[in-house]
Amino acid sequence: MRSKWLPWLILSPSLLFLFLFTYFPLLRSVFDSLYDTRMTENSPPFVGLGNYIRLMDDPVFWRALLNNALYILMTVIPGVILALLLAVALRENSTVNRWLRTAFFFPMIIPMVSAAALWLFIFMPGMGLLDYYLAKLFGPMNNNYLGMSHSALIALSVIGVWKFAGYYMLFFLAGLQGIPPSTREAAMMEGASPIQIFFNVTLPLLRPTLSFVITTAFIYSITQIDHVVVMTHGGPDNATTVLLYYIQNLAWDTHDLGKASAATFLTLVALFLFSMINLKVLNKGAHYER
Repeated sequence: MRSKWLPWLILSPSLLFLFLFTYFPLLRSVFDSLYDTRMTENSPPFVGLGNYIRLMDDPVFWRALLNNALYILMTVIPGVILALLLAVALRENSTVNRWLRTAFFFPMIIPMVSAAALWLFIFMPGMGLLDYYLAKLFGPMNNNYLGMSHSALIALSVIGVWKFAGYYMLFFLAGLQGIPPSTREAAMMEGASPIQIFFNVTLPLLRPTLSFVITTAFIYSITQIDHVVVMTHGGPDNATTVLLYYIQNLAWDTHDLGKASAATFLTLVALFLFSMINLKVLNKGAHYER
């Protein structure tokens, strides 16, 4: 009897926090999305799918969805590729490589708000570091990177790649260390080039790690919006309004909790579906016997 209940007793604190901070908010968002909180604070009327219909009719929501899709493409793909290249380049455990690993991982330690303040100085028109060095090559510069709709989202994406690439690199380093050296040695004995070894041996064996990193990067690209709040406030003209910032504005600025809950629920469903599809596709055929 004791052996039956002891594991559940040990897990009970974790399960309690998991329910309180994960499943309960999800259920509450579903419940709140069925009521229109704009009309009254005490007993909001039941509107069913009315909030979802209003959400579909809101052009700002579709703009935020498009911005988030672009932000994902501009952060996940470059960030994962850069992290993989860094891991391959620094896989040898030398003194120099250890220092370089620390340097590349350092941006992850910096809070996003502090990183945003740092990059504000870099992107400052005319006086920032970016314009300063560009001026040495192309003459005087006065580019407002965060104030132009065609460049603001790109600037935020650069920050996302800079901050998280070193973090993803650590997972790839762990994955590379888990690959038996005999596989690479066998490929080298067969006359395979380094590029062939990477694409035909290393990369297939890294598929479980790649699946985890892509899922993590996708979640971060949706949930990390501190730099949006600090640097652009969703502007100019909603050019950097992403889903989570859009939901935050609905909840805190317009107090439209029903519509914000509907957007939250749809975002969580999209995250769940992507994670499941990504894990299924990339993990297919990724387990090998040694």
